Amino acid sequence: MTMTDRNADSRLDLDHELPAAEEITESEPQPQAEAEIEKLKAERDLLFDRLARLQAEFDNFRKRQAKENQDFRDYALNNAILGLLPIVDSFDRALQAPDGTEFRKGVELINRQFHDALTKLGVEPIESTGKPFDPNLHQAVQMVESDDVPDDHVVAELQRGYRLKDRLLRPAMVTVAKKG
Repeated sequence: MTMTDRNADSRLDLDHELPAAEEITESEPQPQAEAEIEKLKAERDLLFDRLARLQAEFDNFRKRQAKENQDFRDYALNNAILGLLPIVDSFDRALQAPDGTEFRKGVELINRQFHDALTKLGVEPIESTGKPFDPNLHQAVQMVESDDVPDDHVVAELQRGYRLKDRLLRPAMVTVAKKG
């Protein structure tokens, strides 16, 4: 390289160089900058707190929604089963009639089929006769004086009650004993 080439290169470099930056000296931060830093830290902390709360809320919502969906699936048949119960009641009453053995056998078969179908759906009858009266499971229609049955026990079941899994579909209509 010749001297003129070097001068041309240095001229070129000087023409394309960025202007010199102001020299920054590390000195004590200004009070205004410190206040700005503290403000930004507080805002950051507030946003992190808000984010954590929103994440927790969303997680709770997701869990609640999953539980509601499961409950809906478990109890979606509630109204359909309530529509079938009067049929079952009619069959139960017909079975109490002593007339006609062939008729009775047919009704018994249909009754068994209905009860099996309800059992497969998770419907269970509530046993009442001879049991203590429970207002959560029984609906007292009348009270009778009785020395044979303990006080506040079910003497007779007028209409059977049913549960769907752990929920009461319909309380049993019963007659309750009281001491005379």
